[in-house]
This record gives sequence, C-alpha cells and structure tokens, in this order.
Amino acid sequence: MRVLISGSSIAGPACAFWLHRAGAEVTVVEKSRRPRPGGHAVDIRGVARQIVEWMGIREAIRARQVDERGWLLVDRRNRPMGRMPADAFGGEGMVAEIEIARGDLAEVLRDATAGFTEYRYGDRVTELAQDGTGVDVTFADGRKERYDVVIGADGVHSGVRSLAFGPDSDYVRYLGVYSAYFTVTDPGDLENWYLMYNEPGRVAGIRPERGGTAKAHFGFREPQARYERLTVDEEKRVTAERMAGGAWKIPQLLAQMADAPDFFFDSINQVHVNRWWRGRVALVGDAGYCGSPLAGLGTSMSLVGAYVLAGELTRDPDPERAFAAYQNAMADYVAAGLELPPGGAKGFAPYSRLMIRLRAKSMSMVTSWPMRNLVAKQFGKAEAITLQDYGLRNPQLR
Repeated sequence: MRVLISGSSIAGPACAFWLHRAGAEVTVVEKSRRPRPGGHAVDIRGVARQIVEWMGIREAIRARQVDERGWLLVDRRNRPMGRMPADAFGGEGMVAEIEIARGDLAEVLRDATAGFTEYRYGDRVTELAQDGTGVDVTFADGRKERYDVVIGADGVHSGVRSLAFGPDSDYVRYLGVYSAYFTVTDPGDLENWYLMYNEPGRVAGIRPERGGTAKAHFGFREPQARYERLTVDEEKRVTAERMAGGAWKIPQLLAQMADAPDFFFDSINQVHVNRWWRGRVALVGDAGYCGSPLAGLGTSMSLVGAYVLAGELTRDPDPERAFAAYQNAMADYVAAGLELPPGGAKGFAPYSRLMIRLRAKSMSMVTSWPMRNLVAKQFGKAEAITLQDYGLRNPQLR
C-alpha cells in the first residue's frame, strides 16, 4: 500500500510509524520548508502513554520533557491563588506528568520514522482526484503521483480536508479566544511551576523549559474571529495592543516578544467532522477532531488516532471499511476529548475580577472532596478507550 500523509507534526509521523509496521510505503509532505522547532508544551495522557511505550520512544521523550511541578494561578504580586500539582489525579491534571514542547515531540517522532519514511518539506497537496482503486495527487511543485490512500494530518486548517471535504467554515468552530506563544529568558523565579495570571478578558502565563529559557503565553477574549491571515509583525502588534497596560510580568514579556523569532499566534478553535473519511481520503488528529487547547487532549488523540487508523488499515484491505472501523473505535474517546472544561473560554479568561477570584477559590479546592470527584471525571476522559492489538507492536516487524 502506498500512502501519502499531509502534515509532519504529531499525527503524521505517528501514523507513518504504525503504517510502516503494517508494511505500507509512506510519504509525508509538509508545507513548511523545514521542521518547526520549539512550540508550546503539549502533554501525553492516559492511553497515549501506552502508545509511546509501544513505539519505543518513551526514553527519548523523557530526555526532552519539561520538568514541571504543576500549575500555579497567581495575582499581580505573584502570590499564589490556586494550584494543581503535576502528580494530581494520577499525573493527568491540568499539567500532566509528561509535558514536552510540541517541536521536541515532533522531532522524536520523525527520528523514529526517518529510516523508512520519505519527508518532503516545502510542498503541499493542491488537488485530489480519486476513483475506486486510488487517489491521483497533484502537488504545489507540479508533481503528480498516485497513492492507494491519502491521510490528512495537517491540523486545524487542514489543506487535505479543504480539498476532499469542504471549506474550514463547515468544520472549524471559533471559541472566542486568540492565543500567542514565544520563547523568553527564564526569569529565575518559576521554581518549575507553570505560572498563570488573569486580568478581565485576558491571561498571561509562563512555564519553564530546558536550557535557561521559558515559554511565555498570552491569551485574550475576542467575540469575532477578526485577526486571521495577518503577517507576524501584525500579529505581534495586535497582541501588544490587547495586552498593553497589564500588571504582573506582562510588561517584561511584551518587551521580549518584539524580537522573539519563534512567535506563534492563532485563534483557539474546535474541529468537528461528522465522518472522517471521503472514499480513500481520511483525517487524523486535529484535522478531523480537535477539542482545542482548552480541552487539553489534542496530542493524545493524535497519537491514539494514528495507531487505530493504521491498525484498522491492517485488518481490512478495503480503505473505506477500514476508515469506518477506525471512526467507530474512536468515536466515544473523541467525543469525550472534545468536551470543554466547565466554563470553556469564560473560565479560561473571565471578564470580571470577581469571576477570577471565584475561579482561584475553586482551584484551591480541586483536590478535596467533593470537587475532586467532579474534576476527576474531566481528567479521566484520557482513558476513555480500550486499545486493540492489531499485531503491530512487535519491533521485529520494522
């Protein structure tokens, strides 16, 4: 089976790994000219931890993961208002036991597949034409090739989804928040905690990294999606305007944002696709189901989805039947992963100082009864699937 995967972040390389175990010939195409380093921290939760063990990459992840004691909500004077240790809820709390920069995890996955997967950077799919036996693919560089299966693993704004399923407007739901991430110098007072500070309608955060740096985060509420397709300079200007006048560490973080080479800015969205395949084209990860960073299960769903998709293609040579089985196996797990925590965007960046104080009060009680039982249900969704054995776990098959 010849398989084309669009997207080289998390779901794409993970799917390439398992498809190779199944005997497929896999090519990964990525529109970026080179791998994207760094990025914000992502977590590996629940059954996804078993996936990385089966892949044999747990030690590589351990060597790169961020050492965080947990999440700490602070006031303008940096005084604690609420906290959740990393070992709360069995390591599945707001900060998970396994936290790693997105770019670092992507690199681990690419390293695990480099010996048998072709990666093409600086190119993308521009046209798909399929029939009963395959998919004719046209690339931006003019090349045309035929594949048995095409998989869209290219994120919230998936190019493959647009070509085979329809425009973003049919599937992407804006949640009313914009977010920015960038690297700064470690301020020296984090003590391995992820610090978060709220002002009405906006949030700032900073979390430790390795090597003397930290990752800064800004977020602000915006009722309408109005900051799309901006240049990086325009994104920095908008962020600076919306965070201007803030207290806590906001002025220092803004000063470093101006020259940050890894600045990333985007709206926070969910992706809902009723059926994850069209003929021989299927979606995995954020391209097909994204709960947003507010839901907190995106990376784990990508890793699990890649395993299940490859496994079902192993069981059934008919792609459409395999894709239907993949969605059936994942449906309940994805439904749980798309659920937002109580309050959604309002809880993430409350509009009033009263709500900020009430949230801090509730966070100080999350590890105590009765709130512990209520919150545990939210974090327990990372285990909401039983992984099947598709015969792909034996490393000797590589």
